[in-house]
Amino acid sequence: MLTTATIESALRFALDEDAPWGDITGDTFIPATASAQAVLSAREAGIFAGGEVFARAFSLVDASVEVDVTAADGESFSPGDTLATVSGPARAVLRAERIALNFCQRMSGIATHTRAFVDAAATNSAGMSVRIADTRKTTPGLRAFEKHAVRCGGGHNHRFGLSDAVMVKDNHLAVLAGEKADVSAAIRSARAQLSHTTTIEVEVDRLEQIGPVLDGGADIIMLDNFSLADLRAGVELIAGRAVVEASGNVTLDTVADIAATGVDVISSGALTHSVRAIDLGLDLVLDAG
Repeated sequence: MLTTATIESALRFALDEDAPWGDITGDTFIPATASAQAVLSAREAGIFAGGEVFARAFSLVDASVEVDVTAADGESFSPGDTLATVSGPARAVLRAERIALNFCQRMSGIATHTRAFVDAAATNSAGMSVRIADTRKTTPGLRAFEKHAVRCGGGHNHRFGLSDAVMVKDNHLAVLAGEKADVSAAIRSARAQLSHTTTIEVEVDRLEQIGPVLDGGADIIMLDNFSLADLRAGVELIAGRAVVEASGNVTLDTVADIAATGVDVISSGALTHSVRAIDLGLDLVLDAG
């Protein structure tokens, strides 16, 4: 998902946005012959993500910049840990610094937040195994980066976009209701038009909606904003005939109780849409010239 082409495209856009006509501070204040060495260090604990992105930001500015990323994506770190070292022409190091940090800090923030959800769900009293998944509530243009970071935190990816799975949400059902269409028949009609490898998920917000969705043959049923009691009832009603996903107002305080209801997947937009960037610093350590 997070390909080299995707990384380079986003980084080129970010670098052009940050220095569309060059870095006038570096170009006028820093000697062209100056070299620099810097250390990427953690200022708080977290889960690392974005190592390849961090390194590529520097090489796109100047291929002679050397970056050694010592932390692996998905690895935990503590305050003061060294995560990467950078050395090369000072102008290039300083020009790429902010972009490299912006990506790495946000991705590590998502990975760290996701790990907290994964750990919280694992402590549910029923000992259930449940997947924590993201949603499409991502930053436009950065979805591949943010979904990669979710995986670094131990989470799972929901569909990447509108093209890779059928997901019938409340507004789709509202349109069907306006057309007085039968939900079960609509699901079967969609199935007939799809490849056998394409899944169908349907979102419901009431227990009475589950029966017609099951009759239509949905692969996944999302129980949206259900109470804990209704989640348990929904799991019992579905009885293994479809994957059961819970979503809606999932927080660190509620995720363990939701997991204990027996659902298979818990999805939360909070993994990506309201994350605080992890505090990382790139500090110059000496003049290499």
